[in-house]
Amino acid sequence: MGRSVDFRHAVLAAIVIFSALAGQTCARFVVEKNSIKVTSPDSLKGNYDSAIGNFGIPQYGGTMLGTVVYPKDGPTACTPFSKSFKSSGSGGLPTIVLVDRGECFFALKVYNAQQAGAAAVLVADDRLEALITMDSPEEDTAALDYVDNITIPSALIDKTFGDDLKKALRNGDMVNINLDWRESLPHPDDRVEYEFWTNSNDECGPKCDAQVEFVKNFKGAAQIFERGGYTLFTPHYITWYCPQPFILSKQCQAQCINHGRYCAPDPEQDFGRGYDGKDVVVENLRQLCVYKVSKDNKRPWTWWDYVTDFQIRCPMKEQKYNGDCAEDVIKSLQLPSDEIKKCMGNPEADEENPILKAEQDAQVGTGSRGDVTILPTLIVNNRQYRGKLDKGAVLKALCAGFEETTDPPPCLSEEVETNECLNNNGGCWQNAKANVTACMDTFRGRVCQCPIVQGVQFQGDGYSKCEPTGPGRCKIDNGGCWQNEEKGVKFSGCLDSELTGCKCPPGFRGDGVSQCLDIDECKERLACQCPECNCKNTYGGYDCQCQGDLLYIKEHDTCISKKVSTGRVGWLLTVIILSGVLAVGVGGYMVYKYRLRSYMDSEIRAIMAQYMPLDNSFKDCWWMKGYPWGCDLRVTFTTCKALIETVIIRVTAGLS
Repeated sequence: MGRSVDFRHAVLAAIVIFSALAGQTCARFVVEKNSIKVTSPDSLKGNYDSAIGNFGIPQYGGTMLGTVVYPKDGPTACTPFSKSFKSSGSGGLPTIVLVDRGECFFALKVYNAQQAGAAAVLVADDRLEALITMDSPEEDTAALDYVDNITIPSALIDKTFGDDLKKALRNGDMVNINLDWRESLPHPDDRVEYEFWTNSNDECGPKCDAQVEFVKNFKGAAQIFERGGYTLFTPHYITWYCPQPFILSKQCQAQCINHGRYCAPDPEQDFGRGYDGKDVVVENLRQLCVYKVSKDNKRPWTWWDYVTDFQIRCPMKEQKYNGDCAEDVIKSLQLPSDEIKKCMGNPEADEENPILKAEQDAQVGTGSRGDVTILPTLIVNNRQYRGKLDKGAVLKALCAGFEETTDPPPCLSEEVETNECLNNNGGCWQNAKANVTACMDTFRGRVCQCPIVQGVQFQGDGYSKCEPTGPGRCKIDNGGCWQNEEKGVKFSGCLDSELTGCKCPPGFRGDGVSQCLDIDECKERLACQCPECNCKNTYGGYDCQCQGDLLYIKEHDTCISKKVSTGRVGWLLTVIILSGVLAVGVGGYMVYKYRLRSYMDSEIRAIMAQYMPLDNSFKDCWWMKGYPWGCDLRVTFTTCKALIETVIIRVTAGLS
């Protein structure tokens, strides 16, 4: 009896401690929403908010147009429906069932409606309050039979909107709405950043089982995204700290490391057996360091390998959840064990661990992201994912986070999305002959955008028109222009010298695109019209022959005598030759004069050196200045005369 009392006291103490921890951790919970657009009746037209349920599969990135039905029998949907909600005829809109809140779990209402053929479920709140997130029951083991089998989306709407929908349906109005998840996740660029908040504990019930299964199933897709550089993935682990008054208690010492700074609940919720919370914290720390070291070594995707292998090789149920088993996994993946141990630090030290401290700080939400309070939690582009932790559902959520037209190949596979370009080319422009289309398949649907083909940019609206532009355009289906071949000769309306447009070549008339007709130059008297000319039309031109011994000059459209033509050519050749000879003669004369003057200047300089000092007087003589008379007054007439006679004698001698 005393042992039972002690056990109850221990459990009670643990509940008090971790209730305090949870109270300090939970600060701000953000309700993730999707938009509802009412398209009929007119009295309700508009956009409304709804809170995405945290089970089932929301259609992230997509929309669903459907008809609202409010069941008269069993509006709370707490018991199975007796009739189906599916449309009786083909082509009908999907049925969106509206049910009331209360009397049973949210998940059970959605499951019952799904079983009756509902495509989606709206739960109308029964009180005036802000929207809340519908979550699945954690402790009800019976709920396991249906929660994992919910595959349709659901959302909570406020009481006022729910009452308005019910009123319209009671009045006999057809209520059509469009559920829109396209903006539920941000999609700013060509890379998605996502976080997975998890726990290494595999003994926490259904949610732990679902988490283990998800990691195993999603590993392949995650590694493809990461290796391709399409995503930036970061794992996270929730820890709490022990309140100061309880640090030395048995409970905190068993559940915490680093003197109560980082704690986790007991895996079995029984302090008397099995593993302690601190074992979980240590393994969480090891997995964080595996990620950090792998990332430093340019292999961040190795985290998925380690976690998957650890779950398989080191389960708690087989008493293998320990450091030795973890070391074996690390070695098998060829990870640097020493670096991982250094990263982990000393769990027994009375000091902060920088890795775990960063995790506690990251739990607090910033911006549009709320605090992390639910495990497991997936965050995509800083927005919390809502719905079933399922490979297909999460893959769609990631793909919804890419900017449209930047979708990576995994997001365009058949298991993720439907290629709308396969149906009537998506309503976009196409050139079937050249196999060129403006339809670009995206995860969110399709866009009509003129493409770039073989380096050639097409321009247009993408729906009815796309034309190739720029250099090289003629090599792609002849630039969309007219073309034809006649007797081995090709004719084209596309000119590489023109960056755009089509134009019929010489000898043709038309739009250059669909038609170019041969011009009959002979019949239309456009050429070969001289009296001596005989005209014959050819494809793309004409043939003009002259009568007798005449020669046709096309530039002048005339016929001339071949003899006259030869005489003229000879005369022209003679003129050209004479002109060349004359040019050579003039050039030679100019060279001669230049050399003569240069020689005279050099001789004069030599003579001047004999008759007078080479001072500034020399520069004033006529031969330097170019004047035809006299010298400077400072130089005597006799001297100048003698110099001139000497120059003439020397120049004459030098030239002879």
